[in-house]
Amino acid sequence: HLKRFPTCALCGGDKTIEVHHKRMYSRNPELELDPNNLITLCESGKNGIVCHRAFGHLGNYQRENPDVVEDVEKWHIKLTQGCPE
Repeated sequence: HLKRFPTCALCGGDKTIEVHHKRMYSRNPELELDPNNLITLCESGKNGIVCHRAFGHLGNYQRENPDVVEDVEKWHIKLTQGCPE
């Protein structure tokens, strides 16, 4: 997965990138290697955001964000294009 998607889907960072399971591995082990269940997020935060924890887990690694893909897409646009006035 990381070879195909080597940067954070949210901020574009390439430091400390990780594979995030959209549906938590602990609850859905059968989806561990399903490409549709994976997204690259970072732990370093190119823009001061720790994308994996903040967006993948809503600030708590025990939580699952069911809207992670939509949230990442929205914030990626805001970070790359700026917020409309």
